[in-house]
Amino acid sequence: EDALLEDLTHELSILDSTPEQKCETTLLIHPRVLSDFMDYNAFLDVAERKVDSLGLRGEIQIASFHPRYQFAGTTPDDIGNYTNRSPYPMLHLLREASVERAVAAMPDAAVIFERNIETLRRLGPDGWRQMFPQA
Repeated sequence: EDALLEDLTHELSILDSTPEQKCETTLLIHPRVLSDFMDYNAFLDVAERKVDSLGLRGEIQIASFHPRYQFAGTTPDDIGNYTNRSPYPMLHLLREASVERAVAAMPDAAVIFERNIETLRRLGPDGWRQMFPQA
């Protein structure tokens, strides 16, 4: 985890110091650590504290993805969890300004998230397995 935190710190610094026109976002994919979702979830707190300690709150936000992602209040097999699942544990570093522009372009941005979950629910586990047999 120490190496991952170093990588995160480095990527946050690069994203902050690089003009938006050159680099809008960063994916930090870490296939060899945090395979347990609870460990990963605990690391998210560490990651958010790092954003704060670098003075980047309000500038950069972290979106999280994990092979076993589970939203609070859901069961592990809830198909809605797949909106935040990925092949490996991953942190998506996003510029807040970019997120704000996207939200302005889609006034009811929450609809996108809700629509994604509804689509997955209609697809169901069998439909998901047909589309992604290796998942």
